[in-house]
Order: sequence, then C-alpha cells, then structure tokens
Amino acid sequence: MSTVDIVLAGARGHGRWHLENIRRLQDKGIVRLAGICELTPLTGDEIPEGLGTPEQSADFGALLDSTGARIAVICTPIPTHTDLALAAASRGVHLLLEKPPAPSYAEFRRMADGVAAAGVACQIGFQSLGSHAVPAIRELVEEGAIGEVTGIGGAGAWARAEAYYRRAPWAGKRRMNGVDVIDGALTNPLAHAVATALALGDASRAEDVTRIETELLRANDIESDDTSCVRVTTANGLRVTVAVTLCAEDPDEPYVVVHGDRGRITYWYKQDRVLLQRAGHGPEEYEYGRTDLLENLVDHVTDGDDLLVVPDATGAFMKVVEAIRLAPDPAPLPATAWHLLPDEDRRVVPGIDGLVAAAADSLALYSELGADWARPHVANEVST
Repeated sequence: MSTVDIVLAGARGHGRWHLENIRRLQDKGIVRLAGICELTPLTGDEIPEGLGTPEQSADFGALLDSTGARIAVICTPIPTHTDLALAAASRGVHLLLEKPPAPSYAEFRRMADGVAAAGVACQIGFQSLGSHAVPAIRELVEEGAIGEVTGIGGAGAWARAEAYYRRAPWAGKRRMNGVDVIDGALTNPLAHAVATALALGDASRAEDVTRIETELLRANDIESDDTSCVRVTTANGLRVTVAVTLCAEDPDEPYVVVHGDRGRITYWYKQDRVLLQRAGHGPEEYEYGRTDLLENLVDHVTDGDDLLVVPDATGAFMKVVEAIRLAPDPAPLPATAWHLLPDEDRRVVPGIDGLVAAAADSLALYSELGADWARPHVANEVST
C-alpha cells in the first residue's frame, strides 16, 4: 500500500499529539507528513524525530496545493474550523477535524454540507468514539444485561490552572472580535463526555434531541463556563445529563454511566475501561482496545473502511453547543464558593466533585441537587 501524504494545520498545543500520532503511522509506512501549517513555522526541535523536514507555510490552501496531500488534519482554533475544512474539501482533500467541529450549529451545517457536496471524507476527532468499548456497551444493552435503560449520566471532574486560560487568545472565550468561540468545559476539554453519553444513548444525530437544559457557571475570571451541567431529552424520551468542572478538589478520570432498571454500566472513556454492575452478579470489569481515528480515515480513503465519526454523528453534540452558545453568559460563582490553591495556581470549588458524581448518578442538575450557587436552569425546545 502506498503511503498517504498528510498536512497538519495546527501543530502546537494539542497539535503536538497529532504530530506524535502521525509519526507513529509514518513509522508503520501508512502516511507521510508532507506539510505543516502554522502562523510561525516550527523549529527543528519542535518536529519529532523521524518526521523529516515537511514543507511549512502559513497559507493552508497553498500548502495543500504544493504538497498534493490527500488528507488534512485540522487542529486549529475553533472559529477557523469551518473555513479550513471547506478549503480542503474544495481541493478534494479528506479531513480529520478536531472537536468541537464548529462554534455554532449554523457553522457546523455549513461545514458538513460543504464537505458532503465536495464528496470528501470527514472524520470528527472524538477519539472516545473509536474505542471498542462503545460497541461492546451497546451489545450489553441490547442483550438486556442491565434491563431497560432509564438514562445516561456523564461526569468530568478535572482541574486547570489559571495559566490554561492564557495559553491562547481564544482560550476561555465565548466570543472574540465578534466571532463565536464557545470554548467552555462542556464544549471543549470535556466535550468527549457529552458526545459519548449521547452516543451511548443512541442519540448522536441532531434530530435525536428534543430539549436541552443548561446550567453554566464559572469560578475563573473568564467568559466561558468552567463548572457546568447539561441535560438533554432525546426523541425517545431518554434523559442524558452530563456534569463537569475544571475546578475539582481531587481531579479524576471522566466517565459515562448507562443506567438500567437492573444495573449500570460505567465507561471511563479515556482508559477504554468498562464496569458492569447488575442484579444477581458480581461486578465485571473489562478493558478494550481503540481504533485511531486518523488510521481509520486512512483506511477509509485507501480501502473503503467505514468511518467511525462522520459529521452527522456529532449533530446532537452540536445542538448542545448551540444551546450553550444561546444561553445567558455563564454566571460567576460568588467569592465564597471557591478558593485559590496558590501552589497549583488554580481555583477550586469545594464540594463540586461530589455534585458532579451525584448529577451523573441522579440525572439531576446542580440546582436540583441543592447547590445554592446554581442559577435556575433554562430549558430550550430544540428545532431540527
């Protein structure tokens, strides 16, 4: 099999992970890094050993033209995703587009429709949906292992230093220079919890969502939410509640839990680890492999393999992004609700770890769990 030439747009920050992943695939003889698009070229020290000297340019379109790349990986600021994706699609270049795919539902549709019209493949970078745990959980549910599914919960208790919000001009912003960014805890760092919960609730597409309730708050001095929860009602009446924070007391692995009337399945999606708990049985724990999304895209382009995360399979997630975009700006937590850990340069919300877990367990929102700092939630009927 001949190697597939790739251009990476956005090679710093999270883009460094993509550089290493491309190197892994290049070592296997599957791909070749033909170009890097950055406003400031990478130095030799920033390019992992073994990737050679890819062509570099700040002009994405020109780089695609000069390299003849067949695939582009786009890992750039959220507001740039749609235009860069369409620039690649217009040249017949296939795409791996980082999550969130767009800052608004309108921009998402412009991207997805344009890519479809161009006839190129597009994979959205929700790596958790490449886990073999996802089909395994679906099979357990279909077999009736936990009885009838009664709801899906998601929990993410992470920590971010204040420097995290200074890493880029768009970090922690809802808008910048009049353009939507929507870089909040639910839409970016813990977006996988939302997308994975929706996928396990069989509600991945836009038309699968009928109602969205949000509670968006912030302890940090930012525009976006850092402590928030969302409850989605699906077309089949299922409730999907995801609660997250970047101000945890004791940061832990995020997870999604499928509740049944005779048990539950917990999925720690970064670890590909599953715990099955059901009536009449002892707990059963499983670990699964994972299919890399870029490798899957290459296999699709070369061999016709099915894509794992097509744009329309993230439509429900984008409805959540849209609800967050249209919601009132996140409310600042009162000064009595958080404190600074000087040694770690981060803000902590006491009790938030327990609230996050309780929301995933009960499918309730923060305000319903008695958090006195949570604003009354807003319910939105969702048009599709």
